[in-house]
Amino acid sequence: MRLLYSLFVVTLCLLPALSNAQIAADTLVLLKSTDTVDSHLSSPHKSNTASTIKTTNPKKAGLYSLLLPGAGQLYNRQYWKIPIIYVGAGVAVYFYTNNQKNYQKYRSAYISRLDPTLPDKETMYSEQELKILQDEYKRWLDMTSLFTAVGYTLQVLDAVVFAHLKDFDISKDISMRLQPVAAPQGGLGLGLAFHIK
Repeated sequence: MRLLYSLFVVTLCLLPALSNAQIAADTLVLLKSTDTVDSHLSSPHKSNTASTIKTTNPKKAGLYSLLLPGAGQLYNRQYWKIPIIYVGAGVAVYFYTNNQKNYQKYRSAYISRLDPTLPDKETMYSEQELKILQDEYKRWLDMTSLFTAVGYTLQVLDAVVFAHLKDFDISKDISMRLQPVAAPQGGLGLGLAFHIK
């Protein structure tokens, strides 16, 4: 039981790290127009579609993930993350139902032990042990609820952040180097040079 619970916690912790890998191809699509400057001058009512860029909307990705876990990742075309999200959700449901069932079981056994008019349900444990088991499963139930809420929030944040960074330029043209520079008053020195497209 503790092993599965630890596996659940590790899975939730690794979800952000796994989301940094980009497998899907970028969705930047440049549409080229056959219109020329002369055709626009002759007919000014034509629309200019020279360079239309298809991008993802972070608000839509976040809203989709809020409504249905994994839908934001589907919108961002990160299909490989969807099974991870649903495995995490399945593990969360398993731990929640298991801890809830055991909590109710030991709680009712503890209450029946305190009230002599009720039949004793658990004769194997003492009153003190029943109280400890009830409290332990209540704590695990609360932790499962907390980790489930954190996992749900992380998948929404993952969808929003990836939608923001989807069109981020990671080409080799963006760089920062330390290189020698000539000072205007004369002399040489070192300077940081930023090269952006």
